[in-house]
Amino acid sequence: MDSSERMPGGTVPMRRTARGRTDTLVRVNRDDVLDACSRLPGAVEDHPFGDGVAVFKVGGKMFALVPLEDTAETVNLKCEPDRALELRAQYAAVRPGYHQNKRHWNTIDLDGTVPDDELRDLVEHSCELVCDKLPRAERDRLRPT
Repeated sequence: MDSSERMPGGTVPMRRTARGRTDTLVRVNRDDVLDACSRLPGAVEDHPFGDGVAVFKVGGKMFALVPLEDTAETVNLKCEPDRALELRAQYAAVRPGYHQNKRHWNTIDLDGTVPDDELRDLVEHSCELVCDKLPRAERDRLRPT
């Protein structure tokens, strides 16, 4: 989707519904991603690369990287390798992780082309992948039954 298809206020047109109206969706922006990451159990925001990049960790391990100074809003999220490939094939806004292991990380442009519910699921998926690798005691603390 190019900028000519954007609507005022950062919304992007969606496909027509069965009743013929066009629904719109306000695109998820950097602040929404920062908020979603910070709300996850055990998530800690850090700035090991300087003030220009927010890094979210759980159990001391990174699950999201959000550049704060770029004009193009993006997020890097950990992803199961097969799912990462599927997402890259499905969305032009999803590409191999910038400056990260390309097999396990995706960079996602926050341009409105990835549906907001899918993006929020990907944030949670990234955190879950990291939690799954933590020692059992740490996992149990983060995921009370």
